[in-house]
Amino acid sequence: MKQLKNLFNQHIDELNARAKTIMERENIHSLIIHSGQAHRQFLDDMDYPFKVNPQFKAWVPVIDNPNCWVIVDGVSKPTLVFYRPVDFWHKVPAIPDDFWTDAFNIILLKKPDLIAEYLPQDLTRAAYLGEHIDVAEVLNIDIRNPEELLSYFHYHRAYKTDYEMVCLREANRIAVKGHQAAKAAFLAKKSEYQIQMDYLQSINHTENEVPYSNIIALNENTAILHYTMLDQEAPKESISFLIDAGANFNGYASDITRTYTFEDHEFRQIINVLNAKQLELIDTIKPGMSYVDLHIEMHAMVAQILSDFKIVNLDPQSIIDKGITNTFFPHGLGHFLGLQVHDMGGFMSDDKGTHVPSPKEHPFLRCTRMIEARQVMTIEPGLYFIESLLEDIKATENGVFINWSKVEELSPFGGIRIEDNIIVHRDYVENMTRDFGLE
Repeated sequence: MKQLKNLFNQHIDELNARAKTIMERENIHSLIIHSGQAHRQFLDDMDYPFKVNPQFKAWVPVIDNPNCWVIVDGVSKPTLVFYRPVDFWHKVPAIPDDFWTDAFNIILLKKPDLIAEYLPQDLTRAAYLGEHIDVAEVLNIDIRNPEELLSYFHYHRAYKTDYEMVCLREANRIAVKGHQAAKAAFLAKKSEYQIQMDYLQSINHTENEVPYSNIIALNENTAILHYTMLDQEAPKESISFLIDAGANFNGYASDITRTYTFEDHEFRQIINVLNAKQLELIDTIKPGMSYVDLHIEMHAMVAQILSDFKIVNLDPQSIIDKGITNTFFPHGLGHFLGLQVHDMGGFMSDDKGTHVPSPKEHPFLRCTRMIEARQVMTIEPGLYFIESLLEDIKATENGVFINWSKVEELSPFGGIRIEDNIIVHRDYVENMTRDFGLE
């Protein structure tokens, strides 16, 4: 705990230094960062599950309490105004007393509309960071989510502090436990819903606490990139399983994917080869590379697989030249990871927010940035048999090169994705997911 406290204090020092730099540049005197507030469901008297402002949880590892505020001047110890109402309907949050609390001046807020009493007296050059612009208007904060500040913070968010790395490792450790439980549930021939329940129980998360909606897919459902239906009945025969699921620790996310088959089959051989190619690609990563180049290299590896397994009757280079890999690998190689699953800053070339677009041949990339030390990202190649994309290519001149009998044989297995979470260091790459024993 002492080490975590020291790392957190260093983390706050770094955030304060970043804030000081951009506040001086933009003549901002204070940042007023809102955790957010509850959203009422339409035509109901209940709220949606609360999701905290990521700008807030960058400073404070509190993700479940609305109506909180962090006030920053870039020099002094930041102030946390912590919402703790008098309430007999709901459980009231405990008074903060954890490894992180010494880094803040903490004020307890009994009613949300009393926050004005604790804000700086002069709000002329104060900037509101948060979702609820109407609240900023009521508080007479005229500068709201200024693009210059957001771009600066988003760009620098890619460089993780030592504290953040500890949190991301722990999020991976927790998720790996869940993945191992889910694999066992698949081998026990459980339904998608039952696998999900085993996963959540093993990581001690509720469905609202995981960083994104888990993908728990059996058989042909594994070819649906964002499948979240969760059939409650087990299929007559479970032949393949794809799980894309993460965990949360102190507001930081993990995002891991694995694919399995129940019995030995050529599809399992393809899984094994894609897994080896993914590790081979990770071994090449180093600071100074372009993430776009990494993505393109993975397409070359997918082309090799398509050719070797005679899914496409062409040599790998011809498969690339004709753009056929996009049918079988239609998404980007990965994304930044941190406070958000798809963390900010992936398309920026500088802290002013200069946008670097995806190449037109690969429009679904989530990162076009140069790779640098202290970045945390996912590497998640895939190979899928997606009916709509196969129908599209069949209608083109490239359709004659597809081995349709092979596609028909493999399509019931759905798709493959292998996803690890890595930290890029100056002289090596740390694979958090593999380090915790997930093969």
